[in-house]
Amino acid sequence: MTNDPSDRPDDDQNPFKGTPFEQFFSGGAGGLGGLGGMLGGAAGGPGGFPDLSQLFGQIQQLMQPYDGPLNWGLATDLARKQVATEPDPTPSQRQRDAVADAVRLADHWLDATTDFPSGVQSTAAWSRAEWVESTLEVWKVLVEPVAQQSVDAIGGALPAEAQAQAGPILGILGKAVGAILATQLGSGLGGLAGEVLSVSDIGLPLGPAGRAALLPTNVATFAEGLDVSEDDLLLYLALREVAHQRLFAHVPWLREHVIGAVTDYARGIQVNAEGMQARMEEQLRGIDPTNPEAMQSLLEGGMFDLPKTPAQEAALQRLEVVLALVEGWVDEVVGQATVERMPAASKLQEAFRRRRAAGGPAEETFSTLVGLELRPRRLRDASTLWGSLRTRQGVEARDGVWMHPDLLPTPADLDDPLGFREDATAPESLSDDDFDAELKKMLDGE
Repeated sequence: MTNDPSDRPDDDQNPFKGTPFEQFFSGGAGGLGGLGGMLGGAAGGPGGFPDLSQLFGQIQQLMQPYDGPLNWGLATDLARKQVATEPDPTPSQRQRDAVADAVRLADHWLDATTDFPSGVQSTAAWSRAEWVESTLEVWKVLVEPVAQQSVDAIGGALPAEAQAQAGPILGILGKAVGAILATQLGSGLGGLAGEVLSVSDIGLPLGPAGRAALLPTNVATFAEGLDVSEDDLLLYLALREVAHQRLFAHVPWLREHVIGAVTDYARGIQVNAEGMQARMEEQLRGIDPTNPEAMQSLLEGGMFDLPKTPAQEAALQRLEVVLALVEGWVDEVVGQATVERMPAASKLQEAFRRRRAAGGPAEETFSTLVGLELRPRRLRDASTLWGSLRTRQGVEARDGVWMHPDLLPTPADLDDPLGFREDATAPESLSDDDFDAELKKMLDGE
């Protein structure tokens, strides 16, 4: 068979015409192209035909039984396959040593800018594949509530009599939906793995507590577009990573606060019951459970009606604000640490602000799947707020805001970052004699 377009199979020449696999191999946009894209690409055979062994292997994997609301084996496999489409070398010993040295120096610099002590227990230089594997447990905590709610909604939105009639196939559809979600998640994680520069890069606590990790391959790629040395970039990234580690290590409620916002959002997922019932009646008549595209179509066309409830809006706002405050605090303390030590710091700070504000294709994928934005839109406001508070009250007062979630700035505070506690000033310093006198008064009950 040649590569002439006239020799490629069309609908009349399709050897699977009349079978459940017909549309897998059709030439239209809804056929092989769509399936190949969803499964990570299975084309590559002669004359436009796909690699059949690869394609059937992927279809078989898609329909394999699995535990839980989402097929994590499939998601992980797809993420790793996407990562493998480009070179992903294991970091060398020299790169691991460079990361460790940068983290140690960064920790030393930050000692002068925050009262939080070091939160780093170990350092690591990861490949992209290692990032996928090392962050998987946290992704499960973040994504499974959304997946579970989506799968449960298939049966829960139907009237009781419809549930009884559709009972046998609902289990199949639930597993299919979990597999489709896994393909989307695997694609998102694979894309993120090609973009992230460190384990804390997107603001979420994704890695093991206390482990500061950078991705040298991605750092080298990112450095190509900047007019700074790779050493300066590596140190700046280490400073940001160490700052994240300090904050999450010494603010014990913060990790649960961030993850809790995601799970609170998931609890409010709703389904358009009327639209779902009509669509189910229409599509279940001839649906082929082995057809991933047909299963994916059940997630489209208005079946899942996701107007955000007040509780969801509150959870989304809480997440957006806390991510902005975390990134703004990191921006502030790193800026203080580098202001007199690193001439390129201001250029790197602006580059990272723009990068975080713009996001990327992988973040768009995750936003579509989970419904959450990974990028803090108000980073500049938060950074200004923390810097203003430090100028007026000092480092101790700035970091003391993290003592309890009720003390955190609100969205209204971010609207006027310079006005946050504007009447507050630094506490008056006491001499040793004054301190002793005040302590004696307190002990004497005065």
